[in-house]
Amino acid sequence: MKVKLLFLTAFLIIAGCRNAEYTVESVDNPPFKPNVEFLGFEDLSNPGFQHLIEKYQLDTIFHGETDEFKRILLLRQWIKAVIKINDFGDPYPGDGFAEGILDAALEGQGFHCGHYMKVQNGIMNAYGYVTRTLGSGPGVKGGPDGHHGINEIWLNDYNKWFLSDAKYDHHFEKDGIPLSALEIRDEYIKNKAADIIKVKGPNRIPTDKDPETGTSKERSAQTYTWIEFHTHNDMFSAWPEHETLLSMLEDEYFVNNTWIWADNPHWAYDKPEFMRLVRNRDAIEWTPNTIASEIQIEGNVAIIKLTSETPNLKEYQMNEMGSGEWQQVDESFSMDLRRKRHELNFRTMNLVGVSGPEHKIVISSDR
Repeated sequence: MKVKLLFLTAFLIIAGCRNAEYTVESVDNPPFKPNVEFLGFEDLSNPGFQHLIEKYQLDTIFHGETDEFKRILLLRQWIKAVIKINDFGDPYPGDGFAEGILDAALEGQGFHCGHYMKVQNGIMNAYGYVTRTLGSGPGVKGGPDGHHGINEIWLNDYNKWFLSDAKYDHHFEKDGIPLSALEIRDEYIKNKAADIIKVKGPNRIPTDKDPETGTSKERSAQTYTWIEFHTHNDMFSAWPEHETLLSMLEDEYFVNNTWIWADNPHWAYDKPEFMRLVRNRDAIEWTPNTIASEIQIEGNVAIIKLTSETPNLKEYQMNEMGSGEWQQVDESFSMDLRRKRHELNFRTMNLVGVSGPEHKIVISSDR
């Protein structure tokens, strides 16, 4: 009996010393697309952003709303309410600065789409929502060929860009998902936007014909047949020294057609130094605030490396399932594996406290 007990004790000691074999489970995380095209972003440490919030008491617009998308739509509605439309008021006051535009608007001055674009860019970035400026147009020879200034805003909860038009307080959706400019373009080229809806205001009210302008959903969507993305995303921080470079998707439609503006080809055709042709759509639709990870297992130690394209990144944070608390971690670190299963959630946090989409890592052992 004594021999059996000694044998059992030795077996348990050996088994306890044997390293568990850990593996990384496959997880369906938000896709990560690196930024390889766009240059420069708004500097959120610029005091002008906080000045916008305080001067115009923008916090009062939320009424305690915590949902990111709803907050964005409430801010957009406020911009629309403050600025009236005047497409023919040149020369406009304000010198192109968001604050100057708002001050003049509050005195009754009207503005065109480019001014709405600048104000929306400033306000949304002030709250830490990655926002970029772009221009678009239907580009039809002998038909509608105007130019429109709008914004795209990155939605962390949806892990995607959506086009936000502050001048008309609307955007487009498909199956309840807000659409980017390129997605609207896809839908218009496919079937004249038959499968998408245009919605207005924070309540996202479907609106086929705009009550203010009489413009139909189809004609609104046609505006995004041609799109120029401003390569430098710092129109608030760098104005008026903001550099003009235009990134355009060079797909089949672009190659086989010509963007007509004011009855002539877009001015950048004759100034190719300003036009950056982009063949990889993912370069346009890069994913700010989203995380990619590399995990290496060495015995009972996991070595984790995090990567993200987060403008104004403050820190990475980790939440281990069951702890309920987010804690700061380095972009590269190691951790001991002490349990059979580790479920780790990661996110980015920017300088003004906006967190990105969550990224999960699951490490488990079958022993």
